[in-house]
Amino acid sequence: MLYFKTAGESHGKCLVSVLEGFPAGIFLDKELIDRELRRRQGGVGRGGRMKIEADCVEILSGVRNNITLGSPICLMIKNSDYKIDALPVVTRPRPGHADLAGVIKYGHKDARNILERASARETAARVAVGAVCKILLSHFGIKVFGYVKGIGGINAEKQLEDTIETAVKIRDDSAIYCIDREIENKIVEKIKRAVEMGDSLGGIIEVVANGLPIGIGNHTQWDLKLDARLAFAIMSVQAIKAVEIGTGFDIANKLGSEAHDEIFYEYPKRKKTLTGGFKRLTNNAGGIEGGISNGEPIVVRAYMKPIPTLKKSLRSVDLLTKEPVAASYERSDICAVPAASVVCEAMIAFEIAKAFMEKFGGDSIGEMKRNYEGYIENILQ
Repeated sequence: MLYFKTAGESHGKCLVSVLEGFPAGIFLDKELIDRELRRRQGGVGRGGRMKIEADCVEILSGVRNNITLGSPICLMIKNSDYKIDALPVVTRPRPGHADLAGVIKYGHKDARNILERASARETAARVAVGAVCKILLSHFGIKVFGYVKGIGGINAEKQLEDTIETAVKIRDDSAIYCIDREIENKIVEKIKRAVEMGDSLGGIIEVVANGLPIGIGNHTQWDLKLDARLAFAIMSVQAIKAVEIGTGFDIANKLGSEAHDEIFYEYPKRKKTLTGGFKRLTNNAGGIEGGISNGEPIVVRAYMKPIPTLKKSLRSVDLLTKEPVAASYERSDICAVPAASVVCEAMIAFEIAKAFMEKFGGDSIGEMKRNYEGYIENILQ
């Protein structure tokens, strides 16, 4: 089973992730991983911390001459802003953060002991893991693409119609990782106004995965369903409060005849196809039916709340005196939606790679490819 854990605090020495179950024989491109880490640091609205850090990965184990061995892969990202022991006590919990619930759960008197781990800084370790999983998926023509659909109520009407390669170029040229040029300047201006007001903004993220064959995921148990696993992965990302797949929330408002993607068949021109010739003209299901991929693009949307750390502090209560106070302020972002899109992309890549390995698993990439090719060749033969 593909599995990972992370460790580390926001201002600790480093962040570490350990990835187990990854197949042998895959070249790990360090620059590709570092590029994903740099993307996570970007986007209009990021705070001062990103001017201090220059995130790059050190691959500590699991490779020899950059080729995976099949043993656990340890990835480390050093923190330049390492000062955890010198930071002040925090007794004014922030609404919307883990501060209050965490100190009560663990019996602390200092919210610093909670916020250092609850911080979204931890997601740098996840992005490194996601980059490794994207390398695995690329061997099978699977691409995972995340971008910003909207920020602060300004949302793109444009759908993702371009190829993933074209969309990546548009996104990477955008200051907010958006593919709709018409809304970009409006969003940038709204972020600037939020900075002036000492406030913060949330938004909507979409992640699309192309190239999956029919049959990834499992209908036989609740925790094996692919859509359930993707929703869990997205909801684990800091500040994400809702997730939808395909048409999502709006499908509840449709008739059954409008909601479901009708099935057609076209005799395949090539022997090997991802769907065996079956196709859809719509994708309201977001590429998943009954917890199993149906050959259409996987489409997942995440809804991110505004960052809970505000210069314009909200009302709170001091942990020690129980007196009314203004919530504490930690150096923070104004808008981290572009960064969160990179994290969501990484988590989707991990979960898809995990489900993919469950279907075609092997100890080496060669074994996985043989299993995959055999499956594709025999779809409804």
